[in-house]
Amino acid sequence: MAETVNGFLTDDAEPEVLEAVVGSEHAGKRFDLLVSELFQEAVPSRSRARKLIDDGDALIDGKRGKAGTPLKGGETLTLIPPETEEWTVEPEDIPLDIIYEDGDIIVVNKPRGMVVHPAAGNRTGTLANALMHHCRDLSGVGGVLRPGIVHRIDRDTTGLLAAAKNDRAHIALSEQLSSRRMHRIYLAVTEGVFKDAEGTVEAPIGRNPKDRKTMAVVASGKEALTRYKVLSENRKEGVSLLGLSLDTGRTHQIRVHMRYIGHPVSGDPVYGVKNRRGMTGQALHAGILLLDRPSDGKRMRFECPPPEDTQKLIVRTGLQDGEEKFWKCDW
Repeated sequence: MAETVNGFLTDDAEPEVLEAVVGSEHAGKRFDLLVSELFQEAVPSRSRARKLIDDGDALIDGKRGKAGTPLKGGETLTLIPPETEEWTVEPEDIPLDIIYEDGDIIVVNKPRGMVVHPAAGNRTGTLANALMHHCRDLSGVGGVLRPGIVHRIDRDTTGLLAAAKNDRAHIALSEQLSSRRMHRIYLAVTEGVFKDAEGTVEAPIGRNPKDRKTMAVVASGKEALTRYKVLSENRKEGVSLLGLSLDTGRTHQIRVHMRYIGHPVSGDPVYGVKNRRGMTGQALHAGILLLDRPSDGKRMRFECPPPEDTQKLIVRTGLQDGEEKFWKCDW
């Protein structure tokens, strides 16, 4: 099922990694107790320790474990500290491309380069700052750093994102996201041509043990499932246009899964080749958003064309017939 926003890793800041070796004096103690004791400045309680363990942010010898696991001594514990909330989101007069708005929700088209909410290294200029200025009041369910934010997309991924103006709407959208009633369909230009016209990538995703700033397919990761349809291809150029949907909501899921099967998203600076085909970021766009309007339950469908650079890439590589199929498919 999809994760709520508090489960996401911010892709814009390098997470600090802490380590501690379990001494013999701690032998027999539970994993969650030792996380709260050995990292007490970052983890103030055992309940917080259990949450970090469940999220895979606290590891035993580089592997996930259960909160109640007794340790023998000699193990190395690794912790990626939780984000602190030492500042608040200030309203900023930043232009928004508003697709829809009512008393409960607002749907916007997020541009490339915009971070969704503040984090270390990006405390201003985010979508949350812009929403605070436009709406003046937003749901507080997501915490002080994520006002109104129900789901998110990466900084250099473009497209549709819904935010909640009040707690009731936030809870309703979060439930829809978890049950997949709130559904996002992505359009992507990827490298290479596919053997099959459609397929499913089911592979667990977790933090990359070789580079903690990125994600990877790892045995200890969380369940992740991505479905794709090949809309068009250009064998001469070695490029394809895909429609993709997510059964789960892991960090960087589409980008990681596409790299995993050998078809990275064009222009992806992290999981592909930077500036590939003239792109300054990945050619990945959340083009369709389906949800039930919180006020009356009416089913709504929002559409938004890709940005100019992605559109030019699609035309330049002769994939525009596939884009027409994208809007017509019954997703």
